[in-house]
Amino acid sequence: MGNDTCRRAMCLMVGLYGWMSASAQIHPDSIRSLNEVVVKAKTYKEIIPAQTLKGEELRKLNSFSVADAIRYFSGLQIKDYGGVAGLKTVNIRSMGTNHAGVYYNGIQLGNAQNGQVDLGKFSLDNIEEISLYNGQKSDILQSAREFGSSGSIYLTTRRPRFKDSINAHLMAKVKFGSYGLLNPALLYEHKLCANVSVATSAEWITSKGNYKFRYRRVDASGALKYDTTAVRHNSDIDALRIDAGLYGGFGTGKWNVFAYHYTSERGIPGAIVNNVWKRSERLWDRNSFLQGSLDWDILPKLSTRTNVKYASDYTHYVNNDTDIKLTDNVYKQRELYLSWAARYALRSNWDVSMAYDFQWNDYEGFDLEKDEDMETPMNTATRGTHYISAATAFTVGDRLKVQASILETFVNEEKRQRDKAPNKSKVTPGVFLSYQPWKKQELVLRAFYKTAYRMPTFNDLYYTDMGNPALLPETATQYNVGFVYDRSQEDNTFRNFHLAVDAYYNEVKNKIVSWPQGPQFRWTTINLGRVEIKGIDASMACTLAFPYGWILTGKVQYTYQEAIDVTNPSDTYYRDQIPYIPWHSGSAIVGLTWGTWSLNYSFIYVGERYNQQENIAYNHTQPWYTSDITLMKEFHVGKVGLRITAEVNNLLDQDYDVVLNYPMPMRNYKFGLTVEI
Repeated sequence: MGNDTCRRAMCLMVGLYGWMSASAQIHPDSIRSLNEVVVKAKTYKEIIPAQTLKGEELRKLNSFSVADAIRYFSGLQIKDYGGVAGLKTVNIRSMGTNHAGVYYNGIQLGNAQNGQVDLGKFSLDNIEEISLYNGQKSDILQSAREFGSSGSIYLTTRRPRFKDSINAHLMAKVKFGSYGLLNPALLYEHKLCANVSVATSAEWITSKGNYKFRYRRVDASGALKYDTTAVRHNSDIDALRIDAGLYGGFGTGKWNVFAYHYTSERGIPGAIVNNVWKRSERLWDRNSFLQGSLDWDILPKLSTRTNVKYASDYTHYVNNDTDIKLTDNVYKQRELYLSWAARYALRSNWDVSMAYDFQWNDYEGFDLEKDEDMETPMNTATRGTHYISAATAFTVGDRLKVQASILETFVNEEKRQRDKAPNKSKVTPGVFLSYQPWKKQELVLRAFYKTAYRMPTFNDLYYTDMGNPALLPETATQYNVGFVYDRSQEDNTFRNFHLAVDAYYNEVKNKIVSWPQGPQFRWTTINLGRVEIKGIDASMACTLAFPYGWILTGKVQYTYQEAIDVTNPSDTYYRDQIPYIPWHSGSAIVGLTWGTWSLNYSFIYVGERYNQQENIAYNHTQPWYTSDITLMKEFHVGKVGLRITAEVNNLLDQDYDVVLNYPMPMRNYKFGLTVEI
């Protein structure tokens, strides 16, 4: 059967299905009178507004990966181990990486082995929007597992859109820059028929990663010990990403199927300690998943969402350094995930929902030094997790909005080589409120309370020489109060203004904290007992329009956090700030646009912090800041659109570490060309 025949058959089936679902609700021989429909515009929609980067704002940031972009959200800490190849993880409001849910097209990215998602693996080339929610999303039609995250980051890929009679779109990009960076990417979108389209995307990244850095250290008395310039070694990367999506719709619903594959080889540069500049650690990754979603309004008041996913991850880690330990290990993970959610409108202002998720994780670790054929795993574990949620959302007088949810989690563990962790269950509720004091004003007050449950990872429980099956899970309790003010005036110089401030208090019991100890790939994990976190997040943004087409945009974010260990008064670090949490941090973005030209400046600041539990002078880590600038020009040659970009990162050539002894690149450059047809 030819391609045209297959395409026509697919479109016919989709159209027939939509006709049948519509016909099931209206008898063909009957005549129906439709009541008058009144559409009312509401001045605010979300109980829990998100921090969002999308469209032009996301494109103009000189961000290479998702990790680079989300640095501009308030309340976040990024651990970056340097360069394109360095591991990059996110921490929301000091509760730890494992409390942050990262969702790719609405389905969570998982890593049962260590619970950490490396955001450096996800390029921005096919990302359309990035959103950050504290607590959870406002929409109660979501999977049960989404109610379990303390904070959530949603990555949404570009969905095909076509204008007029155009049914195909091609976009090719290439970036090149310092340290041997070469990054070509290709995106192709095709409209198969009125209701079905397909998108494919591919990207290759290669970089030597041999960047210069300054190594300067002082002792506890302040005396200078080292001050030299060196070159980062073993920070190369060669990575390939390929994904494809099929998108469709029918009368009362829509669906998508998405396939993703990522493969890479990279060096792990390691920490600069004891005058050791070179490392011999290597890492190979293969990450693949296939997922699908179906949203269907079965009845006018009943909506459902179904998610399915299968993922397979392969990691090969080698360390040939005889001074540490010869290591040649392979880790394999598999995940199966099923989710069904339904929402029913009891009244026009009152919805209820329920959801059930099942997640199965399987993990195997092999020591190739002893078992070259991978016949006998050195470590295995299997976990089955059931999530059941119920939620409600209602509005009182169009000004007070309430959302409440409850999630019960059941965890069944299996472990074949050693003692397994006990099975567990936990109930975690949440309540969210927003109130608009005056109808004609854009001020909204908001507050929420929520508890979240974080299981120890397979590494926490079973990792060789470090695992502890008796390790207790974490429970986080969150309190938040704040306000948001938005004002828009399309015809004035002052186009829009946004101001949001939130104060919060988090308490984490049995907190599990991890950081690299020796080799970067291996982590030391301890249980701190109890941590109290107090903080303030503030953000402000505005847009000004001037004569002759000049547009100025600005955004400022600020975060204050006090995250202290309150486990045991007899500890020397009692009430000390926990490692790598700064008291003060912030960012600023300023963009100037004129016609087809745009200039964007971004600034990030992270204040002083400590790299160990004790807040003493020896563990003190200096503040760091960095400035980046991007110049962009767009133009057309016939029907072909072109975009040229020039970027300067770390404009002021600052030497700094995000994580101690993992130096970041100094001033570096990137240039890009995009062609759209």
